[in-house]
Amino acid sequence: MTGTEVLDTAVVGAGPYGLSVAAHAKARGSRTRVFGTPMRAWAEHMPLGMKLKSEPWASHLSDPRDQYTLKAYCDLEGLPYAHGLPTPIETFVDYGRWFRQQTAPDLHETDVLRVDREGSVFALALADGSSVRARSVVLAAGFLPFPRFPQALVGIEAPQVLHSSAVNDLSGFSGKRITVVGAGQAAIEIAVLLDDAGADVTLVARTGALAWNNLPSDRPATVWEHVRRPENGLGPGYYNIVLGSLPKLFRRMPRGYRMEVVLRTLGPEGSWWIRDRFEKSFDAEHVRTGTEITSAKPEGDALRLELSDGRELVADHVIAATGFDVDVRRFTMLGDELRGQVRGMRGSYGPPVLGAGFNSSVPGLFVVGLASAATFGPSMRFVFGSAFAARTVAPRLPR
Repeated sequence: MTGTEVLDTAVVGAGPYGLSVAAHAKARGSRTRVFGTPMRAWAEHMPLGMKLKSEPWASHLSDPRDQYTLKAYCDLEGLPYAHGLPTPIETFVDYGRWFRQQTAPDLHETDVLRVDREGSVFALALADGSSVRARSVVLAAGFLPFPRFPQALVGIEAPQVLHSSAVNDLSGFSGKRITVVGAGQAAIEIAVLLDDAGADVTLVARTGALAWNNLPSDRPATVWEHVRRPENGLGPGYYNIVLGSLPKLFRRMPRGYRMEVVLRTLGPEGSWWIRDRFEKSFDAEHVRTGTEITSAKPEGDALRLELSDGRELVADHVIAATGFDVDVRRFTMLGDELRGQVRGMRGSYGPPVLGAGFNSSVPGLFVVGLASAATFGPSMRFVFGSAFAARTVAPRLPR
């Protein structure tokens, strides 16, 4: 691939959103290519042994004919697929790679190092030393650029402090003292998996008590239950229907309200299926709720943590399962000049300001996935939102 080649669209990122956008764009005749390692964030930046929190029917990637669903893959491979049956991360990764083989066989498996604007086109410098130009670019960067750390841990380098998105193989933590920070599924599941791996784990959470998802019903919902509490990929109830199924309406709400809703909706909760494992493994001494880390001081190879309730912990490693903070300044794959032209919701920073077609303030530059949640709602935080994003972006791409 050389710099003389001009694509209609370059998709930066080969996760669920990037692959879904490419599937729809290519079906419309757009000369589109995806750049990146398929499903790498899911395969390499999530703990081995974890399971998806979303229901299987809310975990499909999107193609125009809905042919290549998670159900289709499970049927093909003879794997279990049912409501209330959590999907192992390994199954989901394999599914995403199978989806890629069906929809994006010409994917270029290399990272994009830099995107710049050259006249009317974008120039992409690739990690394999090649380059390409494209009339439009879709950023499907996922969650990796945006880890959020508690203030007391900012500036302390790995491996003493790690974000949950940097944790994969947990076997190396055996025999170590680990403090996990957070109250959501990521924190709870990582704590359980670390305990299984032989680590001495303590969970620290600001919330006064851990919250849990409800156990799914073992019988089909009645018509009245569907009417009273309809369900989509965000969960049951009309509130979730509005947030998850009406992203165009959500975009028309006031900007400040949208940002607050995305921050507060579907707050930290553990999945029903891991609750027994957690409660059997963790006593009160190893679950510190209603408190937070106020300072972290090096003590040899470890850290001495002071908590807001006056107690202390000593940890070999701290894992922050504290979510993500979208900011246009973290689009580091964009050249400095180009990045400075991407308007954020707080001016020069914050989530990107996006139009009705996921278009940024830079003509031809589109943003999908987590980074678009403040515009189109909480469903963009999940695989569930990839269908709307792909169907909305594809018609607006050049061909």
